[in-house]
Amino acid sequence: MKSIKIEKFGGPEVLTLKDAEIGKPGPKEVLIKNLSIGLNYIDVYHRTGLYPIPLPSGIGLESCGIIEEVGSDIKFFKIGDRVTHASMPIGAYSEKQIMPEEKLVIVPDGVSDEVASCITLKGITAEYLIHRAYPLKKGDIVLYHAAAGGLGQILCQWANSLGAEVIGTVGSKSKEEIAKKNGCHHVINYSEKDFVAEVEKIVGKNRIDVVYDGVGIKTFKGSIETLKIRGMMVAFGNASGYVDTIDVKKDINTKGLFFTRPSIAHYTVKREELVESAKKVFDALLTNKFKVKVSKKYSLKDVTQAHKDLEARLLTGPAVIIP
Repeated sequence: MKSIKIEKFGGPEVLTLKDAEIGKPGPKEVLIKNLSIGLNYIDVYHRTGLYPIPLPSGIGLESCGIIEEVGSDIKFFKIGDRVTHASMPIGAYSEKQIMPEEKLVIVPDGVSDEVASCITLKGITAEYLIHRAYPLKKGDIVLYHAAAGGLGQILCQWANSLGAEVIGTVGSKSKEEIAKKNGCHHVINYSEKDFVAEVEKIVGKNRIDVVYDGVGIKTFKGSIETLKIRGMMVAFGNASGYVDTIDVKKDINTKGLFFTRPSIAHYTVKREELVESAKKVFDALLTNKFKVKVSKKYSLKDVTQAHKDLEARLLTGPAVIIP
């Protein structure tokens, strides 16, 4: 089979398409033929070593595929089931892969392979962010950074459906309309304007209930400024660089803020959590709480270009790799 491998950390050029052998699934594992693979910014973190992984390694956490072979102790699945996943073990950039059954969920009818492969990670992330990390309620005022991205499009639509007022930030003029079409009531281009000042113009000073920040160091301090007393800072990503130092006296104590740095791993510790979260995602999709449009498709041989596009912020929504 064909599979993308990395032997050293670095730029997109370290991604190499290779022939690889695949063994037999263990007792609680299944062999999956991948039909569509999700492209996510966490893949960049793994490739660069920001999130270190043992090398050499495969790459990719998300795919949708058909089960071709099952281990002897499989309880939940059978050959022919269409499944998706968004977790370790790493290696989704591949024609086939072996996965533990506890990490898999069934894809319901009505959800395409491509959509399933690009909303499992983003969808579950959106679910835990707005339902569990900070349970959004009607009337809450939300600030979401990178609102035109794949996750942003899902979360902002979903937050809107819950009755929240959504302020989204974007990094370029071309992405303003994308954010407006995907759930944002207000859009701020932070490459042209001070987003703190713009937020204050829209809702007033210290009025934001929750900030969802996947950008990181570039937006962290400003996000803290916008929050209300006892507001919540949800720092879940670091596309512009990792926030590695927090001044508790200045950043947290001044307004009695809550701060969390969650990941999908923290909210899918148990299989029951994974299954319930995925069910909420697919139910929300099928009842039009949010809609998903795949913005671009790549082949395995084009993965280097896919990562260049991803890092250059050229993608206008979820993208997939077709093996």
